[in-house]
Amino acid sequence: MPGENLSRDEARERAELLSVDGYEVALDLTSAVDEAEPAEGPRTFRSVTTIRFRAATPGSATFADLVAPSVNSVTLNGRALDPAAVFDGARIALTGLDSENVLVVDANCAYSRTGEGMHRFVDPEDGEVYLYTQYEPADARRVYANFEQPDLKAPYRFEVTAPEGWHVWSNGAEESREGLTRRFAETAPISTYITCVVAGPYHYVTDTYTRGDLTIPLGAMCRKGLAKHFDADDVFLVTKQGFDFFHEHFDYPYPFGKYDQAFVPEYNLGAMENPGMVTFREEYIFRGKVTRAAYERRCNTILHEMAHMWFGDLVTMKWWDDLWLKESFADFMGSFSQVEATRFDQAWVTFANNRKAWAYRADQLPSTHPITADIRDLEDAKLNFDGITYAKGAAVLKQLVAYVGRDAFLEGARRYFKANAYGNTTLDDLLSVLAEVSGRDMAEWSRAWLQTAGVNVLTPVLTYDAGGRVTELAVVQEADALPGQPTPSAGRPHRVAVGLYRLEGGSLVRYARAEADVAGVRTAVPELAGQERPDLVLVNDDDLTYCKMRFDEGSLETLRRRLGDVADPLARALCWSALWNLTRDGLMPARDFVALVLAHSGRETDVGVLQMLHSQALTAVTHYAAADWREEGGRVLSAVALQELRRAEPGSEHQLTWARFFAASAATEGDFQLLLGLLDGSARIDGLEVDQELRWDFLLPLAAHGAVDEAVLTAELVRDDTASGKRHQVRCLAARPSGAVKDQAWAAVVESDALSNALVEATIAGMQQSSQRALLAPYAGRYFEVIERIWTQRSIQIAMHVVKGLYPSLEDSEATLAATDAWLSAHADAAPALRRLVLEARDDLARALRAQACDAASGGASAAV
Repeated sequence: MPGENLSRDEARERAELLSVDGYEVALDLTSAVDEAEPAEGPRTFRSVTTIRFRAATPGSATFADLVAPSVNSVTLNGRALDPAAVFDGARIALTGLDSENVLVVDANCAYSRTGEGMHRFVDPEDGEVYLYTQYEPADARRVYANFEQPDLKAPYRFEVTAPEGWHVWSNGAEESREGLTRRFAETAPISTYITCVVAGPYHYVTDTYTRGDLTIPLGAMCRKGLAKHFDADDVFLVTKQGFDFFHEHFDYPYPFGKYDQAFVPEYNLGAMENPGMVTFREEYIFRGKVTRAAYERRCNTILHEMAHMWFGDLVTMKWWDDLWLKESFADFMGSFSQVEATRFDQAWVTFANNRKAWAYRADQLPSTHPITADIRDLEDAKLNFDGITYAKGAAVLKQLVAYVGRDAFLEGARRYFKANAYGNTTLDDLLSVLAEVSGRDMAEWSRAWLQTAGVNVLTPVLTYDAGGRVTELAVVQEADALPGQPTPSAGRPHRVAVGLYRLEGGSLVRYARAEADVAGVRTAVPELAGQERPDLVLVNDDDLTYCKMRFDEGSLETLRRRLGDVADPLARALCWSALWNLTRDGLMPARDFVALVLAHSGRETDVGVLQMLHSQALTAVTHYAAADWREEGGRVLSAVALQELRRAEPGSEHQLTWARFFAASAATEGDFQLLLGLLDGSARIDGLEVDQELRWDFLLPLAAHGAVDEAVLTAELVRDDTASGKRHQVRCLAARPSGAVKDQAWAAVVESDALSNALVEATIAGMQQSSQRALLAPYAGRYFEVIERIWTQRSIQIAMHVVKGLYPSLEDSEATLAATDAWLSAHADAAPALRRLVLEARDDLARALRAQACDAASGGASAAV
């Protein structure tokens, strides 16, 4: 925040001046277990860093990065510098540089409760303390002094002193131990943001991966309290499958020695690709029964992070403008490797239905940006870990594979690694190897796909002869222009597959398919002329390109009646995705989308798609339905959810999914009585095991509707006195329908910084209940009064939680839009990242109001089917 930002221009200037030869970092973490809190200020640990670096211009000046409560000493080339004179809280000024330099910084750094830097967690179950680091994009400076930018790579040696009985890991393998101090092997040259330390009484499991002469020691760890739930064998299985896949296709051996994977508490991300020491959110260890979709997500994340060992760690972007060079590739490779190397061979279905929904939303916000973004500073970088950088980038790479061919794409990757190993790259470095191996004009492709923002719309236009055969099928491409948003080019090149489907034996099956290069406004597909009239046309069959797919009227009518009969899971997921886009765009009434979900989702075989449909149906009723239909829509959802719950195969993952949806949509006194009965055992649904996680799922709506009180929630925490249980209880407590409760929740996250990042998230999630619009109305005005202060005073991670989570989206009125516009107008000079978050929230609200108007104009038809 103030003083902690770093601009691209500053980083470029420093990179031109400096070359870093190596770091030696010594951390004393024994203070982590001190029983007494410090009398004033944060709990700290000692950090001593030695940096050896060269300067291109002797006599010049630069700065090192450090965010710490205090600095004990600074020595440059044997010369003691006065910390009070050279350290401003975020930077250490360095003047009079020699051609070769040694900087030694002795500092007291703060443990974190926000998931940034050295995070300290105390397990409420047993009192044990656990530490881990998380740095991306620029929080290594909260743990040791450094030059915090990705293109000043260097080798690292870590030395860590930790409490008796603790395990300690870093990027390199442990080399020696003396007393409480461990020394770790020097790393290959890597960037600051992927260095890592994990320490504490973790439960640790080991294995080994071998391939020919290559041997990689494997490790996996979690808190002791989660050990009984930890299925490390499955983690290692996916890990080995991933290493087989990437070694076969990348032709570059894994370059970082060991491969540890830590599942850590209160983690802000899904995972982080620290070489040799990957960290994951511990929610990937499942405390209760979950569906196949949950295991698929974990598998995808493991493979995504493994792909980063090459895309991101071995070869790293020069600056955050080219963040996509690692994230888009890892996102694509996660699904690609899943399909080809693991049991999750339908991962492209999840990608089409889930990941791309994230991309479509992000790409229609006023903050949309090209995949290669303009990242001015670190605050910009923090906000660009978004659906464009990840999911749109991955979708565009899938399009690239269709465009240049799989073999050329993988050969380009192999050449890219070998040419740039341990270095930093930009877009041009990748394009040059792809052009070389494919023979395609990559500059034109890049301009269309990587350097312009927005999503295009593809629609089929068909004509028929008197006999009902296709005389012409054309794909019309439009630039999707929505209010206040940029208009993409209408001439993007797409490699698409157009599929024709017809009803055969009760199923909609594909009977004709043709690939085509779509370019410009209108492209005919002559290969499909002469085919019989289709019941359904998919212009992005097999999901080869990134677009919003529309339907002709005949196809739309077929889907209303027979969507559940589409036999192919990917084709069915593409249809659902297109219908959701129509709803979000205010072109299909929300109640019509809900009707489709209620009519056809009971037959959905892919449980991940089913979970997505449940989430979208709830969003449609909460945000996109006209206010006078919202209550009826909620009742219809809960009624059909209960009906499908009772129909589902006992003990199946579909039954579990419908049980969760029933709880989330519960709307009537009868619903609440059933949930209470399932909790106390007086009611039963055959095959449904109400484990601890499902108990909390049931308690949340009961708390939100006043059906259980604080005493019940306190008793449940006694039953589940764990870190997870505490998060659930905090969420449920904040959900209660009371003005006093909402005041307490507001004060806990806005007026105090005592809560950890995980409990801030839980409190906000509990406070914002869609059934409590009237209770939440008074906070709309207060929100705009406090957000600039929050942005200034809190860490960027916590500030993002507050600004996004407390925006008055449930006050869905023109008055809230006007209040948002007034704040934006009066705060033109506010931090650009803060303004971006407010603009995005405003756009979501404006979209909701357009969708509500569409729904209100639909004539009041019921969604009941």
